[in-house]
Amino acid sequence: MTDQSLSLPSAFCKTLEQSSPDLLRSLLQTVLQELMSAEADARCGAPYGERSAERVNARNGYRSRPWETRLGDLDLQIPKLRKGSYFPEWLLEPRRRSEKALLAAIAEAYVLGVSTRRVERLLETLGLSGISKSRVSAIVAELDPAVEAFRQRPLTLAYPYVWLDALEMKCREEGAGANVTVVVATGVSCEGRREILGVEVFTTEDGAAWLAFLRSLKARGLSGVRLVISDAHPGLKAAIASVFTGSLWQRCRTHLTTNVLTKVPKAAQPGVAALLRMIFLQPDAGAVRQQAEHVLTALEQRWPEAAKVLAGAFEDVLAFTAFPREHWRQIWSNNPQERLNKEIRRRTDVVGIFPNRAAIVRLVGALLAEQHDEWAIGRRYFSLESVAQLNPELKPAPDGSTQLLPAA
Repeated sequence: MTDQSLSLPSAFCKTLEQSSPDLLRSLLQTVLQELMSAEADARCGAPYGERSAERVNARNGYRSRPWETRLGDLDLQIPKLRKGSYFPEWLLEPRRRSEKALLAAIAEAYVLGVSTRRVERLLETLGLSGISKSRVSAIVAELDPAVEAFRQRPLTLAYPYVWLDALEMKCREEGAGANVTVVVATGVSCEGRREILGVEVFTTEDGAAWLAFLRSLKARGLSGVRLVISDAHPGLKAAIASVFTGSLWQRCRTHLTTNVLTKVPKAAQPGVAALLRMIFLQPDAGAVRQQAEHVLTALEQRWPEAAKVLAGAFEDVLAFTAFPREHWRQIWSNNPQERLNKEIRRRTDVVGIFPNRAAIVRLVGALLAEQHDEWAIGRRYFSLESVAQLNPELKPAPDGSTQLLPAA
């Protein structure tokens, strides 16, 4: 006979306790999916698939996100929105991988005896004073496969725009501190979304290092490159010309302005900087070139050395004019990459000196993987319509999805 004193909630809990892990895992995933779906519907102003005058947004598919639980790994399908982004912060921890990688780098430095007093204080704040090598190994073993899979993933789309830059970091090499170079590549795909394409660590930033890095990107499938944006490092320029044959190279306008101003008296620098800015305020390609020629003539009359710098980079700094007007602001300089570098440095400066190169790859790779995810669920960097101008034979799908369909 059923115990009448057993309440319905208690009976339900008892049933769950006696159920198999597979059933509990399935139930948990179903409940979480329904909660996320309801929250996404609330953001849209109407339920999924329902026509309503109150609707302010619409669904745009799903993105997969693994989630570790005591019942096992769940493959959550997070709803994507047509405008803006959605992330269930009440359920998932944003930037979890990079925080673990930062912890691993600090802890590993401590274990290997290369930590400073600042690192020791950070460990104490995190409650990790006296951390063991086995604990560090466990953190590393969890992170490395995920970071390596991200770094080596195939690049299956076309990427018309690619940005390249390098950062210096300190690392222990053969028992002493040394500077190493971290090179990072980002790009915009034919779907208008910004992505992290690759990251690598080299001893020095020379032509051989850049050539090896760009060849590795191409081996992973990087294709469709129309414009590469970077500074004027000679080895990098040569590597770009060798690997991306037929692509244009955009000389960063910010770096060029700095180089020109070094050839001008300090009192005249604000005026020359304003002249150079006027080049990029013109409405079309013809006006940009005309203004650039006017500035070059003005410099030749007063500061010939500054004019030589601009003349030597004249065509390269105007390469952006061959592309859609909507893209100019993002592609005429390396500033988008510099902003990413600033975020990388904000996190890596906490460590100071890395214990080895693997720790650099782990932390920077985890940070970039999470940035890649944030870009994937955010708004497009360029609209589908503007990206389609790069390939006249393609046009956006009628439903506004990220798929590009052949033009009729």
